[in-house]
Amino acid sequence: MKLYALCKKTWAMSLLIFVLLVSLTPVSQAAAFLSVAQALENQNNSVQTVKGYVVGQPIGTSTVITSNYPNDYALTLADSASETNTDKMVYVQIPSNLRSTFGLQSHSELKGKSLTVTGTLTPYFSHPGIKSVTSISTETGGTDPTPDPTEPTVPVEDYYRTAAGKTGNTLKTELHNIIDHHTELSYSAVWEALKKTDEDPANANNVILLYTGRSQAKSTNGGGVDDWNREHVWAKSHGDFGTAMGPGTDLHHLRPTDVSVNSTRGNLDFDNGGTEHSEALGNYFDSDSWEPRDEVKGDVARMLFYMAVRYEGDVSDEPDLELNNTVNNGTAPYHGKVSVLLQWNAQDPVDDRERRRNDIIYSDYQHNRNPFIDHPEWVNEIWN
Repeated sequence: MKLYALCKKTWAMSLLIFVLLVSLTPVSQAAAFLSVAQALENQNNSVQTVKGYVVGQPIGTSTVITSNYPNDYALTLADSASETNTDKMVYVQIPSNLRSTFGLQSHSELKGKSLTVTGTLTPYFSHPGIKSVTSISTETGGTDPTPDPTEPTVPVEDYYRTAAGKTGNTLKTELHNIIDHHTELSYSAVWEALKKTDEDPANANNVILLYTGRSQAKSTNGGGVDDWNREHVWAKSHGDFGTAMGPGTDLHHLRPTDVSVNSTRGNLDFDNGGTEHSEALGNYFDSDSWEPRDEVKGDVARMLFYMAVRYEGDVSDEPDLELNNTVNNGTAPYHGKVSVLLQWNAQDPVDDRERRRNDIIYSDYQHNRNPFIDHPEWVNEIWN
C-alpha cells in the first residue's frame, strides 16, 4: 500500500509539472510570423512581421532580378529559396537606414537567406508588398531598430556618398538612384503631412501658405473660399499623373496654398512677368506662366529640380519628368522655364525652413531627401 501511495503521489506531481510546462510554453514560435503566402493574401495595410527567403530584387510589377543588383532599395521574399514565380513573392521596400545592411547591391550574399521583416502590408511596384519597414533581421538576430523620427536616419553626407565627385548626367543618374523608391503616401494622407511639414514655427496651430505667405489655421483645409488646399508645384497635368501615389502625392513638391490662388496658378509654367495677383501680392501671372513671390522663388525651383531627377520613367507606372525652356507645356511631361529656375535658385538661397521641411519628409514620411536643398550647387552641375 505504501508503494502504491508513493507511485500515485509521484504520478500526480509529474502531471502537475507537465501542465505547468504546457501552460508556460508558447503555442508556436511560428505564430509570431506570417508566411509569404499569408502576406500575399492580407494586403490590408496592417503592420505585420513576415518571414521568408530572399530570392532577388524587384524592378517592376512582374520582374525580379537575381544578380547584378542596381541598388540597395528593395528585396523580394518567398516561402522557398528557389521560388521563380513572382506571384508567390512579396516585394519589400528597404528604408534608407537599413540599406547598407540589407541591400542586395551591397550584400548579394543575402540571396537564399531567411529574413524576418516587420512593416506595412501594402502594394509596392503595384505588386503585393511590405512598405514602411521598421526592422529586418536574419535567423541569427541582428534586428535594426526603428530610427528616431525626429532626426535624419543617416548623416546627410553619408546619404549622398555615392554621388561624390560626379557631374552632369552621371550625377543626375546617381542622385535619382539615391532618392528613388521612396515611401509613398495616399493623397488623403497628404493633408496631415502638410500640417507638419509646413507648420508655422511661430504658431503650431497654423501652416504657412506657399504663395501668399499667410499663416492660417491647420483646421481650415478644404475647398471653400479662403481655405487652403494641396498645390502641386510641378503641375499634375504636366505628365498627366494626377493624384496617383508617387508623383501625385510626393511631399517634396506639394505645398499648402490658398484655394483661389491655387486655382489661378492652375498648370501654368514658371517664368517672370505678368499681372500681380490681387490676393497673393508679389506673385505675377499671365496666360502662360506664373512668377512666385521672391521669398519662395528658390523653393519652387528646387522642388522642380527634385521632380526632374526623382521621376525618370524607369518604373512602369511613373512618368519621365524633364525640365525645358518653354511655357505652354500642357500635358507633356515637361516643365519650364529652366533658365528662369536657375536664376531663382541663385537669387533665393536655401533657408532653415526648407532644411527643416526636407528633414521632416525624410525622417517621418518618405525617407528620401531633396538633394538640391542639401546641395544647391548641384543644380548648376546638372543643368548648366
